[in-house]
Amino acid sequence: MVCGGGVFATYIHDLNPVALPIYGGLALRWYGLAYLLGFAAGFLLLRNLARRGLWVMKPEQAGDFIAATALFGVFLGGRLGYILLYQLPKDGWGELARDPLLVLRVWEGGMASHGGILGLAIFTWFYARKHHVSWAALSDGLCVVGPLGLLFGRIANFINGELYGRVTERVPWAVKFPLSLGEENAEVQNAAWQACTRVDPKLAEVDSLNALVAAARENPEVSRTLGNFLPPRHPSQIYEGLLEGALVFAILWVVRTRCPKAPDGLLTGLFLALYAVFRIVGEQFREPDAAMVGSLTKGQFFSVFMFLFAAAFLVHAWRGWNPSCKPR
Repeated sequence: MVCGGGVFATYIHDLNPVALPIYGGLALRWYGLAYLLGFAAGFLLLRNLARRGLWVMKPEQAGDFIAATALFGVFLGGRLGYILLYQLPKDGWGELARDPLLVLRVWEGGMASHGGILGLAIFTWFYARKHHVSWAALSDGLCVVGPLGLLFGRIANFINGELYGRVTERVPWAVKFPLSLGEENAEVQNAAWQACTRVDPKLAEVDSLNALVAAARENPEVSRTLGNFLPPRHPSQIYEGLLEGALVFAILWVVRTRCPKAPDGLLTGLFLALYAVFRIVGEQFREPDAAMVGSLTKGQFFSVFMFLFAAAFLVHAWRGWNPSCKPR
């Protein structure tokens, strides 16, 4: 740590994205582990809801549903969403045309939560038709447990030091993220490289921000030196995890368990509305990672449209509302 403004110290991010090295360059990364934990939690909670009669499917169907959801909804929807909504507008079709397998290499790119949500919506529609159940009722269960996956994902974003927040001098818990050196001008970047190279001459042989970040994780002196060129930033990944993940899950779990006869679609509508509100709020503290849409970040812009889908599900729920449904 290095001293920041005031009494508190400013933490220089030095967490390793690799949770467990395996062999030959293979490794278990925190990002992958976050998804694994999210699916495991979803399976256990959906099975619990089904056993209590609070989900439309049977308990023994929870495992197959989560496995299919992971593959066809989260991974496919999230990855394609990132490529279509973020990568293509920035880099064009050239890179994807040269290497179509880029779609599958999630460790070299990103996942878009809005794309994942859309992918889940499409997948659950087909799944509901196949199993002859209400799409809204099927989606309600998924929307209750899904925010935990968002929570774990945002924690992994923080561990990776990516999707960091905007510059701030006002909060004592601000963090200096080494990857944010790419946001600085060329003069600051060159000065940081020269200073860090004096500490670790081997850095003169590489010309990669990722290599510099990796060196900072291993060498505390490089980390301290690099930190002198980085402004403190909001740990916006934690903000979003607590809002979009923990808080949304808590609200929906209470509604699901306290009002077991809630009309189909209510929980899905609440999830979409709450996620949109909290994403818009959280983006106020996050450094934009794509071109702005007017005065809105892309995350805020796409979230606005979620209100339309939320309204549709809430209207559907209102039409099926039973006045005898009272909280327990």
